[in-house]
Amino acid sequence: MRRRQFITLIGAAAVAGPLTTALRATAQQPTAKIPRVGILSPASSDAAATLAAFRKGIRDLGYVEGQTIVLDFRLSKGDHNAFPELVLQLIRIPVTDSTNATQAAASATHTIPIVMAASGGDPVALGFAASLNKPGANVTGMLLFSVELSAKRLQVLKYAFPAIRRVAVLVNPTSAIGPTGLRDTQEAEKLLGVAINPIEVRIPDELRALQAATLAGSDGLIVTADAMFWNYRTIIIALASSMRIPALYPEREYADDGGLIAYGTNVPDHFRQAAGYVDRILRGDKPANLPIDASSKVDFVINLRTARALKLAISPDFLSSANEVIE
Repeated sequence: MRRRQFITLIGAAAVAGPLTTALRATAQQPTAKIPRVGILSPASSDAAATLAAFRKGIRDLGYVEGQTIVLDFRLSKGDHNAFPELVLQLIRIPVTDSTNATQAAASATHTIPIVMAASGGDPVALGFAASLNKPGANVTGMLLFSVELSAKRLQVLKYAFPAIRRVAVLVNPTSAIGPTGLRDTQEAEKLLGVAINPIEVRIPDELRALQAATLAGSDGLIVTADAMFWNYRTIIIALASSMRIPALYPEREYADDGGLIAYGTNVPDHFRQAAGYVDRILRGDKPANLPIDASSKVDFVINLRTARALKLAISPDFLSSANEVIE
């Protein structure tokens, strides 16, 4: 089965020299039966932590990139609308990370195996699988619980800063999960006594154009899960810092890069585990029989350095509830 070609649709990866080298090596050895893993991604850099985790998972399973496996990337650079065209360039076997990427792949093929590395949408509700335990079709992999944590994020922010009354929520309406995450957050606002101010951003240019005045009148910020936001997280972090308001983010990389609080699924861990699905399919297992993994490791990280820089007081009880405190 190692001769089968493979497409991995992964949502935070990119390509430069390594891909060129791998493809050249394949062209020079036409008789070599090297599996090809295509990666459909909304990212713009192969330095992403998610891709590093996937590559490590592949290495740990004994593969050598460019010699025993080829990784073939197509990047949307944050533009979800680009996926349908990009996936047509990768029709072999898909592994997906974002829900939009999974939708594009599942629409393009009902026979080629698709592995979700970090898809946030319910695959059963979206029609990708008959059930999590036995998908029954060509889609399997890792289910990313992100939308389900939307209301919890507002609760966490309110717990940390009880005085907040108006919270801006950054959302990408073109994302398959963005509107659902916003709706769940809005439902929680009624219970927590806060008002939600949605800020819609569809493309990177709109994100770069955001001004501090966008957050005027808000005393808190929540960023919904979205690959484009993750790619340009330093812009968002700087915006929140310029207004000196507490912000809560969906992945730990935000906190690592100076964001105040991160609460969400560990995405690189999903990418690492997705490598195992790739290996099993290459060895002959059918995605229809591989259960979709719905387990999730949740990161709760507080950047205390940022809190001090912004002069935001955080209670000892709240600090003790975190998995990790960056000092």
